[in-house]
Amino acid sequence: MKPRSLLIFVLLCLATIALAQHEMQTSANQPAPSDAQKSFTQLKSLAGTWKGPITVDPPQPDMKEGTVGQISLRVTSRGHALVHEMQEAGTPLDPAKYDHPVTMFYLDDNRLTLVHYCDAGNRPRMVARTSPDGKTIEFDFLDVSGSTQYGHMHHAVFTTIDANHHVEDWTYLMPGDKPVHAHMDLTRAQ
Repeated sequence: MKPRSLLIFVLLCLATIALAQHEMQTSANQPAPSDAQKSFTQLKSLAGTWKGPITVDPPQPDMKEGTVGQISLRVTSRGHALVHEMQEAGTPLDPAKYDHPVTMFYLDDNRLTLVHYCDAGNRPRMVARTSPDGKTIEFDFLDVSGSTQYGHMHHAVFTTIDANHHVEDWTYLMPGDKPVHAHMDLTRAQ
């Protein structure tokens, strides 16, 4: 190897070592992600369209057995929010005629929160807790804005099975605090 080639090779090696040390120092200065941040990252991995059967307990007169739900999850606001839209599969996007609730997930300081914009005309807010394995994220009721005359969403659980399968369990409190549980077993459609 010629002296000039050797010099270029040594300089490249030194530059690579310097860059690696800088990256190690930068990552060492970053705090470890909180449980809320890990949970939010887990939820954002579900971005896409999902379909699956909905079961309701106790059965409701306006929900026929065998109903298929469609869930759309979309990361927005430069990764700071996740939009969750729910509807019965095959129904048009006509919010005046069909249910189409929207839920927003976001980090609020060191808490993962959701606000559910309900077809009942209110906005319950919930805060997450994560299972030790990180696959289940449970949202507990915090407060609600708007009228609860027709009830309100009170609890939600998201369980990731794998990249193409997750389960959602939602609990709605009817007037008189009577719970109605909806279970959705969802597979990735897109």
